[in-house]
Amino acid sequence: MSKHERLKKYQLWGLVFISPWLIGFLIFQLFPLLESLYYSFTNYNPLRGSKWTGLSNYIKMFTRDKDVIPSMAVTLNYVLMSVPLKLLSALVVAMLLNHKARGINLFRTVYYLPSIFGGSVAISILWRFLFKSDGVINRILGLFHIEGLNWLGSPDLALLTVSLVSVWQFGSSMVLFLAGLQQIPADMYDSARVDGASPHRIFFRITLPLLSPIIFFNLLMQMINAFQEFTLPFVITNGGPANATYVYSMMIYDNAFRYLNMGYASAQSWILFLIMAVVTTFIFKSSSVWVFYKDEEGM
Repeated sequence: MSKHERLKKYQLWGLVFISPWLIGFLIFQLFPLLESLYYSFTNYNPLRGSKWTGLSNYIKMFTRDKDVIPSMAVTLNYVLMSVPLKLLSALVVAMLLNHKARGINLFRTVYYLPSIFGGSVAISILWRFLFKSDGVINRILGLFHIEGLNWLGSPDLALLTVSLVSVWQFGSSMVLFLAGLQQIPADMYDSARVDGASPHRIFFRITLPLLSPIIFFNLLMQMINAFQEFTLPFVITNGGPANATYVYSMMIYDNAFRYLNMGYASAQSWILFLIMAVVTTFIFKSSSVWVFYKDEEGM
């Protein structure tokens, strides 16, 4: 058998092995994606079928639907609150756990556990129970003679309270930060200390630059997840009070499954996709300025 024939045989077997994933991707991801793009240009109701309407859904979205811009603003506020706090918490805890001590693996496991549950309904219900007006948090504050807050009933606090659930589930980002910290050579820190560098200077001159690829990855993934957040605000506050937690994904859900306006919901989904694509592109383009790799000159 010639080298060319062996290569074709290997390629054929490679296609056979990846065919389950490839078939699943085509049926459950690519086809629905393209179908939703088509429906975004139609007036589609599952009970009445679809009718081509061109750009009317997109025009309606930005000219007649008064809830779109406020919902986008709520989503942006959620992203700006949850993502930085989550990454900062993950980095701080990772640095605290990056030490050799008795039982350190147990602490690492405990801090990772909340992330196993994800944005589940059970966690959302638990959070609502903790932060309701007569919930556990206000009762604990009452023990110290501190007046409880209306965590979920105040438009000024509701979104922050929902964001704290996401911040609390920082385990996956923490694990990546911890792995990155353990890859930084110890002799770099020793040399910096010998030269008289302060802990503050060591952190900003050594730790952060060498962690920047992981910061980049975590920022990208958490940003994408935050833009698509649905379960937490839906279960905890149902978009209230006064639409203070009515994120964009909830609007898509309402139009699709409550009003059965699938065409309009598809158009809104594609606008969300485009927003995420723009943000992702910006992060990638800016990474050349603040992301550094060990093999780069000067590192």
